[in-house]
Amino acid sequence: MDLLNTLGLFLGSLLSNTLASLSGGGAGLIQFPLLIFLGLPFAVALATHKVASVALGLGAAIKHIRAGSLNWPLTVYVIVAGMLGVILGANVILFVPGRTAEAMLGLLILGLGIYSLTKKELGQFDQPRNRHWQGMVIGGLGLALIGILNGSLTAGTGLFVTLFLIRWFGFDYKQAVALTLVSVGLFWNGIGAATMYVAGADIYWPWIPVLLLGSFLGGYLGAHLASKKSNSLIKRSFEILTFLIGFKLLVGF
Repeated sequence: MDLLNTLGLFLGSLLSNTLASLSGGGAGLIQFPLLIFLGLPFAVALATHKVASVALGLGAAIKHIRAGSLNWPLTVYVIVAGMLGVILGANVILFVPGRTAEAMLGLLILGLGIYSLTKKELGQFDQPRNRHWQGMVIGGLGLALIGILNGSLTAGTGLFVTLFLIRWFGFDYKQAVALTLVSVGLFWNGIGAATMYVAGADIYWPWIPVLLLGSFLGGYLGAHLASKKSNSLIKRSFEILTFLIGFKLLVGF
């Protein structure tokens, strides 16, 4: 790959992961189509994107750990709740045509954006609920189902986790985004990438260093912006990304 394409790959990765880190998901909106545009087959681009996305979670995790904004027991809970779903989804997607599933996911993500847009106070304040054992069990099942989507599809599932944490557990946007980025960005994506690799998916390793650098810096920068900005701005960023990703998945490339 020549210098111009390398620079474009880095900037695309940096931009997509900064937006994802600010909003709680959606790095694949730019990064995944960019890999296909630059010549990778769908399955190779998917596996390569999954590996690179781990650095998004790492960059965000470092920032949030330094800021002391992570609730560790809940972070571990979200990681564990989604793990089996991620492994199942990562194995299933290698054998199932993905176009119909992506279109359906696009409709669901558009629904998330519309729901958030119509709920003016959603995620603006921390309003704890469903944090008793029954609520945690039901919430764990919901996260496991989202984990299946995360393991099998390319973009937007972090947005599901962000909104689920807000709606079910009553987190504000800042708390939900921090939990999502560390749990999903670092651990779910890492597990999904490892599962796809073990299952035989091809990864285009020559591009991984550039993607990892862009993802890591984007994750850190987005987490920094999220810590400085209001819940209202993060909510708007979330809604914009849901409309963009939902439309992309619905109509294809």
